[in-house]
This record gives sequence, structure tokens and C-alpha cells, in this order.
Amino acid sequence: MTEKTFVEELRQIVGKANVLDGSVDLQLYQYDGFLEERRPEAVAFVHSTEEVARVVEVCNRHGRPFVPRGGGTNLTGGTIPFKGGLVIEMIRMNRILEVDCTSLWARVQPGLFNLELGNALAPMGYQFLPDPASQKAATLGGNVAENAGGPHCFKYGVTTNHILGMTVVQADGQVVQLGGTAPDPLGYDLPGVFVGSEGTFGICTEIVAKIARLPESVKTLLAIYDTIDAGSRTVSAIVAAGMIPATLEMMDQLVIQAVEASLHCGLPLDCATVLLIEVDGLRDDLELQAKAIEDLCLAHGAREVRQAKDDTERNLLWAGRRGAFGAVARLAPSFLVCDGTVPRTALPEAIRKVAEVALKYDLRIPNVFHAGDGNLHPLILFDWRDADQKARVLKAGMEILALCASLGGTISGEHGVGLEKLEAMRLVLSEADIETQRRVKRTFDPRNLANPGKMFPAPEEVVCAQ
Repeated sequence: MTEKTFVEELRQIVGKANVLDGSVDLQLYQYDGFLEERRPEAVAFVHSTEEVARVVEVCNRHGRPFVPRGGGTNLTGGTIPFKGGLVIEMIRMNRILEVDCTSLWARVQPGLFNLELGNALAPMGYQFLPDPASQKAATLGGNVAENAGGPHCFKYGVTTNHILGMTVVQADGQVVQLGGTAPDPLGYDLPGVFVGSEGTFGICTEIVAKIARLPESVKTLLAIYDTIDAGSRTVSAIVAAGMIPATLEMMDQLVIQAVEASLHCGLPLDCATVLLIEVDGLRDDLELQAKAIEDLCLAHGAREVRQAKDDTERNLLWAGRRGAFGAVARLAPSFLVCDGTVPRTALPEAIRKVAEVALKYDLRIPNVFHAGDGNLHPLILFDWRDADQKARVLKAGMEILALCASLGGTISGEHGVGLEKLEAMRLVLSEADIETQRRVKRTFDPRNLANPGKMFPAPEEVVCAQ
């Protein structure tokens, strides 16, 4: 069949206005937060599980690959239509369908922004705990696809720890339920398999997410250091003392200066790093926790520890942390966000080695990271119009992932694999490991139509003896 017939069939399902195939429109969907671009054949806006299923069936009949997309903020190329085909835009499926405060779950659509769910739950006294720093633009579908984390994942875990079930349109258009509302469903943990699959198994159209009560009290501390090593050692000391704060976040001097220039949060401009620490729980216990953490910070080299006096000061500190990526944009036309993880005890060495990579490739690399779980986010600054800079950036990014793996860590904390880290998979997995995962992909998607070209490197060629 011709492309025109393919597009006409899509329009019969979702309406003429909800299918884009003009060259100008398609340019908007050929990129995300990574450095590559591929133009799709068409974009279809969907509004229900039924529409998604019918659209996927059309893709199957025409042999077209498809890529689900929400806010388009993916940082590893996961929503780039690498093999062409159809972008299925989920952003209009953005409703909260049901909230059960007794059983502690909410049923939502994947186009809902993370922050919107939090704002809706807060007046009821509840929260959804995963909180990526991009929560204003990150959708719940994206959280599920990437197994997103965020500042509070140190204490509360990542997305997979907060998903009970989901409605999924499989790669052949069949609709299935994975899990449900029960905390202990029978059979295989298929929601756990689907979370983090980056759109390569099918499309999630409804999510049953765990919710939790808001803490009775919260205390937020800002520890200020003259060396990054001292801040990093403090993180290990806090955990070794048996304390699990809700957050342990770090920003280095370049990031602090960019944040202050943009948001005026009151951060000191002359320090090497700051550690943003938050504890939550019962009001009677928090004063002692906060004092114990303050003492540990001072004992390990903090020159000063400030405590937010009220919600206004707390919100200002968090505005600085959550606005860090946006603020760094004032330092260069572009930046690549790395996402590797190392053991907490290896943080000082990892940061030193990142600085060595910056010198090697003549690049500036400010750092902001989830220090509690060792999740580094070096931000490699460059000008995207300069091909030589882009090439050096990609090499530097791969080298940073390699050093994370060499220190006993891994190549992704929360941003996924996408296109960026295909070859980096071999840094942490054997060929047998990767092939086992490919087999799971083939089970869900035997025709390789669901977001093809992502997550797995091409199989290594076997050289036969002559």
C-alpha cells in the first residue's frame, strides 16, 4: 500500500486534524533531548486505549515501526523515530482517572505530567513519590518507560517500586492488563518487566501507581563545602551512620553560579559544592535527625550548614536544584547530560576522573548529581553547530560511562539506554546477557516494530575459521 493510504487509515481512526504529515510539522518530532535526529513519516495524536490499539494495528498491517512519545524530554534518544514510521503522541491522554486513598493507589493516563499528579494529590494529603527534577515536563508514561528516579529515590526507590499495574497495547495491537490494584498479583512480575522497557515492548495507556501519605514534617538543610571530596565523603558518612535522608543532592560551583544567575536562590558563589539534604517523617524525631546530620556535615569539612526556616526557603532551595539543567543552558548553546552511577564511596574518585575527561577533550563539564545513590549527571557543554565539538562530546560521554562501569557502577541511573548508550551496554553486560534481553524483546514484539533500534547494540559478528 502507498504511504497516502497509511496516513488516510490513521485519519479515519483519530480524525484528520490529529494526523500530521507535512514536512514542517514533522520537524518538531524528529528530535528529543539527545543529539540525534530522525524524521518520522507521520505523527498521530491519540486519546484512548482503543485509538492506540487501532493505530498500532494499522502500523502492523503496513509494516511501519512506531514510537510512543509524551513530553519529548528523553535525554538518550529514546523517543527519536530512528527507523522512521509513526510517532504516536500520547500527550492528550493526560487525565487522572481514579484515586483510592484507602487502598493507596491512583489510576492515571500516561500523558499526565508528574508534577500535575503531585499537585492533585497534595490537597488530599498524599503524594506520588518518584519526582524527577524535570517533573514539570516529564510525563508518567515517560517515568514508566525510563524507570525514572529523582531526588527522593534514595529513600523511596525509583518508578518500578511504585507501579502496581498498567494497561498495555502490545506491539500487535492487542490490549492486555499487567498487574492491577493488588500489591501482590499472581504470576510473573510483568509490570516490573515493562517498566524501563523504553517503548520497545508496546505502549502503556493506563497506569496504576502507588500513592503515599505526605510526611508529617520535613526539614531541609544546605551544607556548603570548599572541596567536592569533603561533600562526597559526607554522603558516605551519613549513610554509614545508619541514617537514610529523603534526599542527598549535590551541585558543583559552575552549576551553582548558573543557578544563582538564573534564579537567585541564595546559594554561595565561592564554594566548591553544596549538599542539599532533606529528612522527612514524624515531627518529634526530625529535630534530632537534622542535628545529627548537621554535626556529621561539619565533622567532614562543611564550612557552614543552613536549615530552611520555612516552606518559602525550602521551595527556593528546591527551585535551584530542579532548575539546574535549565540554568546551565546559559553557559553554552548545548549540553549533553551524562547519566552514570557509581558506588557512593567512589564519588570523590569519579568526580576527579570526570574532571580529567574534561581536560582531555578540552570541554567544560559542570556536575549535578543524586549523591545518595551515586547517580552522576555531568553536563558536557558545547556548541551543537560545531561538528568537532559534538564529536568530542560523544567521545567524552562514552568515556565517562566507561569510568562509571570501571568503578563498580553502571551506565544509567534513570535516563535509560535509548540510542546514546547502545555500545555502552557491553561495558556492563556480556553478549549472553544482551541476547537474553533481546529474546524478551522478541517475545513482546516479534516483528520489531515497537521503537526499533533502541536499547541493544547490534549482535557481534562471529568470525569463522577458514
